[in-house]
Amino acid sequence: MEIFKNLLLAFTFCLFIVSCNSKKDDAILATTFDYTLYQSDIKGIVPDGSSKSDSISIIKNYINNWIKQKIVLHKAEKNLNSDQKDFTQQLEDYKNSLIIYSYETKLINQLLDTNISNEEIEKYYNANSENFLLKDNIIKVNYVKLEINSPMKAKFKNLVFSKKDNSNDKNQLVDLCTKYAVNFYLDDDAWLLFDDLLKEIPIETYDQEAYLKSNRTIETKDENFYYLINIKDFKIRESTSPISFEKDNIRNIIINKRKLELIQNMHKEAFDQAVKNNDFKIY
Repeated sequence: MEIFKNLLLAFTFCLFIVSCNSKKDDAILATTFDYTLYQSDIKGIVPDGSSKSDSISIIKNYINNWIKQKIVLHKAEKNLNSDQKDFTQQLEDYKNSLIIYSYETKLINQLLDTNISNEEIEKYYNANSENFLLKDNIIKVNYVKLEINSPMKAKFKNLVFSKKDNSNDKNQLVDLCTKYAVNFYLDDDAWLLFDDLLKEIPIETYDQEAYLKSNRTIETKDENFYYLINIKDFKIRESTSPISFEKDNIRNIIINKRKLELIQNMHKEAFDQAVKNNDFKIY
């Protein structure tokens, strides 16, 4: 549009970031119907450090979008009656909701106790265990990924598949993994999604439950890597999820319950105080 060319030639970037004290002295950048865009209206739209070409592009796009919006707004106003254009109540309701939400958020930030003990988590889990059903199969696993030609295969296999509960062997395995493994996971206590393990190893199974029941130690390879997997334990979908797998979820549930209780108590206390002080009347 010719208007953009004239505007951009008339003003340098420095003029666009200078604010004016009044509309009388404010440079006009664009007009459409009864709307006017002033120089001061675009103050701050250009990020600090922008090049001159980027600044011009940002300003040009802003002016273009402003004109398009005002043209559509003009058309909408012409085709709506006064009742259809009256949003006074909606705006008032929205403003009130924002104010209340802002106060509730401030209250939560100031007063919410986010310390959740293991005893609280266990108590909630025991009382609601029927709600914690697994949606996916999970496993406890030791997993090691090696280069296909690694000379340490036999040593790793002996340690990964060892049936001994030996801390020395475990420490040796961790040390070897740190030095020679491409990837590894050796946490005996943590539960993982079986699907996440399948993303790491070249195994395809159409019946995960049957596979888990018949395969506890897995040795496989692909073109580049050699894999050792020792599945220590597993739970199938639709069974009760273990508490260790649900700890973070339960912690969030308890915190959200505390938030709700805090807000509800604030509302009740505010209302009870208003009743006590005769702060309202019903006619």
